[in-house]
Amino acid sequence: MNPRRKKRLLITSLLAVALSLAVGLVLFALQQNIDLFYTPTEIIEGKKETGIKPEVGQRLRIGGMVVQGSVKRNPESLKVSFDLVDNGGGIVTVFFDGILPDLFREGQGIVAQGNLLNATEINASEVLAKHDEEYMPPEVSEALVGMDNFKANNK
Repeated sequence: MNPRRKKRLLITSLLAVALSLAVGLVLFALQQNIDLFYTPTEIIEGKKETGIKPEVGQRLRIGGMVVQGSVKRNPESLKVSFDLVDNGGGIVTVFFDGILPDLFREGQGIVAQGNLLNATEINASEVLAKHDEEYMPPEVSEALVGMDNFKANNK
């Protein structure tokens, strides 16, 4: 192999390694920012299409209805826990340390973002309540159709 070809091969190889490293770093950075949406039943039983369950420690979003009588507040701090349910019957407990939205109440549809502690518990870093009587994210709306307290959107 002549020196010119060796030089081209070396440069091409270095570029391929650098590109692979850059792609790997980008994917690693994005992995930490991707939040997957689950319902309580999907967390317990897995996604319908794939059967894939979230892993303990995984960052995710969960949507459902706050179970009546499940909200427990710590009188000495902002810590609160409550149960979420969907039409599949799965119940997941959410722990949150912070100020809940003004529209948060029992029987209300909410979305919580946080990390999965175990198969039925989530440590939420953020809790979102729907902002008016009509709007609800499509994923939550689909998951809650058939619930007693839920009125589906009329688009």
